[in-house]
Amino acid sequence: MSKNEFVCDCNIIHQEVVSRVLKLMGEEDSFNKLAEFFKILGDTTRVKILYALDKNEMCVCDIANVLNMSKSSISHQLGTLRRSGIVKCKRIGKEVFYMLDDDHVKEVFEVGFEHIEHRK
Repeated sequence: MSKNEFVCDCNIIHQEVVSRVLKLMGEEDSFNKLAEFFKILGDTTRVKILYALDKNEMCVCDIANVLNMSKSSISHQLGTLRRSGIVKCKRIGKEVFYMLDDDHVKEVFEVGFEHIEHRK
């Protein structure tokens, strides 16, 4: 298999396809936000937190126990996830419980995880 096997050798621009895709392209800001979303997911600790929260809403103490990490470390990562709109929290008395922000986050996480598990 040569290294150029996947290089297009034609010089034809398929203008109809190019025009259609250009019309569908979103604003630059949307692409920047999507890249930032995936960058936030690019940390193993945050992914483990999301996995835990995908299974159940949890408080910082519980997440720290599951991941065998300090509450301070978990709180720092949860702050990043919360500011990014990936997780949200609710207070019940003195306890604060974290959960995935919405079904879109849940779906992206689960589909990504399923993709990785399927490729094993």
